[in-house]
Amino acid sequence: MSLWGDLEKLKSCTWVDLTHPLNNESPYWGGMPEGVVDLCHTVFDYDSPILKCRIHTYKFPGQFGTHVDFPLHFEPGLAASEAYDDPCVLPLVVIDITPQMKANIEHAITVDDILAFEAANGKIPAGSFVALRTDWHKRWPDNNALNNFDADGGEHCPGWSLEALKFLYEERGIAMNGHETFDTDASSVAAALEDLGCERYVLANGHLQLEAMANLDKLPATGAIIFVAWPHIEGATGLPVRAWAVFD
Repeated sequence: MSLWGDLEKLKSCTWVDLTHPLNNESPYWGGMPEGVVDLCHTVFDYDSPILKCRIHTYKFPGQFGTHVDFPLHFEPGLAASEAYDDPCVLPLVVIDITPQMKANIEHAITVDDILAFEAANGKIPAGSFVALRTDWHKRWPDNNALNNFDADGGEHCPGWSLEALKFLYEERGIAMNGHETFDTDASSVAAALEDLGCERYVLANGHLQLEAMANLDKLPATGAIIFVAWPHIEGATGLPVRAWAVFD
């Protein structure tokens, strides 16, 4: 049976790019050494009347820009990129916590927040991708703004709570989670746990997540589909992605 008719339907839908553009000045986690990014470095440049050809190399850490984390990122011995070769096409749910952030910029989404979302939008379906909208993507590419440093270098960012993630994965059976910040954990949660416990929970249980997502404010709360693709590099702990949301 031909899928060409479905393709025409998809083309007529709204497509939103969920990824940040990248260049040599793009921000990344400050714990990495200098020189880890070198994009579009020319290693072959040839011009003649017959042949014109340029070849670049691209050096970047796996956790760069909008990226996927594989369990191996935090958990030695667990799965790397090649364990996740199925097409990543999922129902997309977007939970907006920007109203709560007006009172607390470090708001960590709660189970009550999720239940209130479901009361307004319906139960979150099993097998879905749940993205946390904080509008943090609007701070890109200002590294200081993305980390929201205080005078002492402390970070103040919103994010996930461990209780919320456990509820979504264990009670709702979601497939993946994502967020606009560099880290999974809200800064207050990371400080209380003295660890990135939320991220560790996701990866230790064999799940994937997307970080530094963009344009979640352009999406409906429910009804969209997310498409995510990454390079097929064996042994990767994480990789930059292209991700799109599609909705009617």
